[in-house]
Amino acid sequence: MTVEKIACAIGVRPDKLKPLLYALAAARLLIVERDLFSNTSEADHFLVKGSPSYRGGKHELILDNWRAGLSTAESIRMGSAQAIRDFSSASKETLEKFYRSNHAQALRRGRELLAKYDLSSHRTLLDVGGGSGGLAIAITEANPHIEATVVDLPTVTPITQRIVEEAGAGDRVRVMTADLLSDSLTGSFDAAVLSSVIQVISPDKARRVLKNVGKVIAPGGVIYIRGDVVDDSGASPVASVMRNLIYLNVYNEGQAYTEREHKEWLKEAGLEAFERRILPDGFSLIRARKSTEGTA
Repeated sequence: MTVEKIACAIGVRPDKLKPLLYALAAARLLIVERDLFSNTSEADHFLVKGSPSYRGGKHELILDNWRAGLSTAESIRMGSAQAIRDFSSASKETLEKFYRSNHAQALRRGRELLAKYDLSSHRTLLDVGGGSGGLAIAITEANPHIEATVVDLPTVTPITQRIVEEAGAGDRVRVMTADLLSDSLTGSFDAAVLSSVIQVISPDKARRVLKNVGKVIAPGGVIYIRGDVVDDSGASPVASVMRNLIYLNVYNEGQAYTEREHKEWLKEAGLEAFERRILPDGFSLIRARKSTEGTA
């Protein structure tokens, strides 16, 4: 398309749009030939809305994190998060925008888990704090025999339900409202996934959440944790160590906890056979199995 056609389509002036298009071409996101602009194969893959590999929604979170990082000195001096991210008081519109913009990422995390572990033996799965339900949708799409339940707060689950229904996944993904910190989880599951949950709560709350989740996991069942986990030295993986500064600014309680802390909490919840894998982006995948000791 020409600059003029693109400008007309999005309602802007061609002379103001032109520098951006050439900058995108210089960044190899656009191809320009004879004054006609088109997507590169990489842009087609990652930046077209509706594509399973779409990553465009992540830019808002990156921008938010960048702004939060600028508050680091003030957060340290004040002793509290100065760019606090409080979903409990957020408007319905803000929550809807947040979870929809992160839905593509949740789908990717589900596919990422599928690539690392064989989940085909599972029959029931609990997506803890699952937000948009993207992780559960991706897993059940690849394993339609799995019955998944997404559990989250009452302010979130109406959004989850809408997204699940829009994805046509209502027959395999159920949505449940519960307080993870209380003993209100019900049912029995042979697997549970906690993605980006532990790192946003205090150590005491992390212990309680894992105990409550552990209670609804069948003997021999598995808990998977995906998120920022630092080595016991506290100095690596570098990406998780650096992201820890973001948590310092946006959460008064959360942080990237150590491998040892995760291992202790899971052990207290009745799980064993702990293993941790570090992903290329510095995030970690933890797996632990519930003990069968004392069961028939």
